[in-house]
Amino acid sequence: MNTQRPEWNDANNALAGNGLSMVTLCHLRRYLGHLRSLVASASLPSVEMPAEIDDWLVAITEALASFEPATAAGDDPTRREMLDALGRAFSDYRSTVYENGLTGARRVDSDRVVALVDAAMPHLDHAIRAGRRTDGLYHAYNLLDLGTDGSVAVVEHLPEMLEGQVAVLDAGLLSPEESADVVDALFASAMYRPDQESFMLYPARRLPSFLAKNVIPPDVVEAIPLVRRLVEAGDDSVVVVDGTGATRFAAGLATRRDVDVALERLGDDADWSDAVAADREAVVVAFEQVFEHHAYTGRSGSMYGYEGIGSIYWHMVAKLLVAVQESLVAAVGADAAPRTIERLLGGYRRVRAGLGFNKSAAEFGAIPLDPYSHTPAHAGAQQPGMTGLVKEELLTRPLELGYRVDAGELVFDPTLLRADDLTHEAGEWTYVDLGLEPTTMTLAAGSVAATLCQVPLVVSATDGDEPGITLVRSDGTTSHHPGSRLDRVSSAEIFSRSGAVARVEARVVVPG
Repeated sequence: MNTQRPEWNDANNALAGNGLSMVTLCHLRRYLGHLRSLVASASLPSVEMPAEIDDWLVAITEALASFEPATAAGDDPTRREMLDALGRAFSDYRSTVYENGLTGARRVDSDRVVALVDAAMPHLDHAIRAGRRTDGLYHAYNLLDLGTDGSVAVVEHLPEMLEGQVAVLDAGLLSPEESADVVDALFASAMYRPDQESFMLYPARRLPSFLAKNVIPPDVVEAIPLVRRLVEAGDDSVVVVDGTGATRFAAGLATRRDVDVALERLGDDADWSDAVAADREAVVVAFEQVFEHHAYTGRSGSMYGYEGIGSIYWHMVAKLLVAVQESLVAAVGADAAPRTIERLLGGYRRVRAGLGFNKSAAEFGAIPLDPYSHTPAHAGAQQPGMTGLVKEELLTRPLELGYRVDAGELVFDPTLLRADDLTHEAGEWTYVDLGLEPTTMTLAAGSVAATLCQVPLVVSATDGDEPGITLVRSDGTTSHHPGSRLDRVSSAEIFSRSGAVARVEARVVVPG
């Protein structure tokens, strides 16, 4: 996926045009899986879409189906052919729409949408698995090099990043064991900051000193006759030799275009024309090797604050919390090995333990209950604001209290519920009801309560081995449901805030 614009990680906002985002690819994989399930569950024989988009859909499907994933991923010229085929599909669509607009709707067989997903998935899956690093982590951002003549598409890798691991956990591809491996690898990685028991966006790097920059290695100088001759002649139009003897590119050359212009001027001189013609490309390659402009990401690799070098970005740690919780739920649902579930559960607890509210003010460097943006290596938490953790806490907290929603049904799930979370003695609990009135109820010892759509959910540990649910209705009647799932009709009454349900009481088997 080509990063034409910065995406989530705006700290990488210089990585545009030649950046390849495995993060976007992983999220696309999750979206396509969801799209396929929606089409299948809706049982729609056809869907309506603009005719131009249908033509685009067909062209993309044909392009993807015409290349084998392993071949397209492993062979640079073939990868370029596939890139061109997909590019032409979009270019044709864009040209048509720019010229004529969307001309009208077309009824399309829904199998065509499924065919697109089925053609794309093998490519996405192969690309994600090919992105696994030797340390068990996954690449987050890559670099695209189309070569000097544009005949290849070479992929290079940037250093590991936290968001790449979150994305691959979210993608829906990994097995429970593989997900647990990623979490374990994270805690063993250079992204882990033991002092905060949490994760930086990327491993802290040591920047070179100012004088260490823009130095052409001696072996490169020796390997390019034009550079050697320029040094010997004292010509400073392209390279200069400083007082220490280091060879550098001239100070006025800021971009590759500047180098090209300087070489063109030099080549206009008959004394230099042959040498420039012979070594022009070698000089340009050396310039890129020295400055690595194609790999420049912005502040993530050049600053120390604002999600820069050594910084924990709490929003991404919170996203990791969500991803690990989802992996844990998937592992339980897949009847994964108990050891795998234990590893994911332990990883979740460790990620959770590193969040600010578990720390003292001295440890966090700010008021721990407030959401903050980031914590640089040289200071406490910075930039208070709602970006920090708030949305993710709304997603993760319900399961910690013993409930979640699955396929439109309320499920009481004690996977993350701990005995210590339950009340040790009876007490009063006040909540805001559907009429926006404060309402108080008594909670028995050994229970915990929360509201879902302003309907109280009371979860307690069962004395026996069988879980069960009691639905208390507003008309005073009750109904009992064995197991841990509330049927879709009863669940919908809660979600719609119909007022029909006054309270839900669930008995669950709480882990020790």
